[in-house]
This record gives sequence, C-alpha cells and structure tokens, in this order.
Amino acid sequence: MADDGRQPHLPGPARLGTRVFRYSFAEVAEIVGRSPAACRQLASSARRRLGASQAPATPALAARQAGIVRDFKQAWEAKDVDALIGLLDPDATAIADGGGLVSAGLHPIEGRERIARYCVDVAGMAPGLTILERTVNGQPGLVLQLADVTVAVMASEVSGDRIKHIWGVRNPEKLRPWTAG
Repeated sequence: MADDGRQPHLPGPARLGTRVFRYSFAEVAEIVGRSPAACRQLASSARRRLGASQAPATPALAARQAGIVRDFKQAWEAKDVDALIGLLDPDATAIADGGGLVSAGLHPIEGRERIARYCVDVAGMAPGLTILERTVNGQPGLVLQLADVTVAVMASEVSGDRIKHIWGVRNPEKLRPWTAG
C-alpha cells in the first residue's frame, strides 16, 4: 500500500505474473490485492507502455543478450563465482516461484555477489544438473534439468552488458509446458 492508503500502481507485477510465472489473472489479483479485471487492465496498459518505450530488438542486440546468457550458463556450470559476478549488474535481483510445492527462495535475492553464490550453491547441491539455453518469453533464458526432467525455467532481463533481473519458476504445475514432449 502507498503511504496515503491508496493501492500502488502495479503494472509490472500484473504483467510479470501472467507472462513469466504463468499465473492466471485471478492468482495475480489475489497476490496484489486487486480484482482480476483490474490486473488484466494493468497488464494491458503495461504492454502498451513497454511497446511504446522499447526499441525493437535488433538481431545484433538479441545476439549480444544471448551471448551474455550463454556466458552466465558457462560460468554457472564451471561454478565460477567471479565470472558470474562480472555478468550480473551490481543491483541485480533474482526471484523464484516454487508455488508452495517445491523449495524456492521466499524473498528476492538482491546483489550480484549473493546471486552468484546462490547459483554456485545450487549447482553444488544438484549433481547432474543440466543447464540448457532456451528462449523464454521471447528472450534468451535457461532451462534447468535433472535426469532429463525440467526443474526450473529462468527468464532474465539484460541491461547493457549485464544481467539485471532473473525470474525463476520451479513450480511443477507451471513447468508442465516445458516438460511436454
């Protein structure tokens, strides 16, 4: 809530919840304390503003972003904390969704050092983890698998030459589209 008692403007969570985490508008509404119709309107408004404010991705920009995500993947596989830190924005954040069904961070991980160490810890706890480069919501992303089963899908926002935000989905119900044939 805003300090004056009004609801804050929430187009980002409404859009993020439905696009990245594949929540229904009813689920987003429950999370942000608005009606499903209001969340649909916020998401629509956010899409229009984003479309108007962002230049179309050029093939060169898309290739550069894919290269940064690829470098992140390789540093993660190598458990190279310093390389991971170098690929993350100093103010980077990572958010995970386990849907209450699997373990996931309850709070965002903030700061490149904490995110890098978390990634290395995850790799250490999951021998046999396979990290695949995939397109996630139209952007370069990563799919994590154990024994050929998708256990997480990660979308990221690249700003400049660093990863600014990471959104991870671990909720098995939301991973179904990633595990089907």
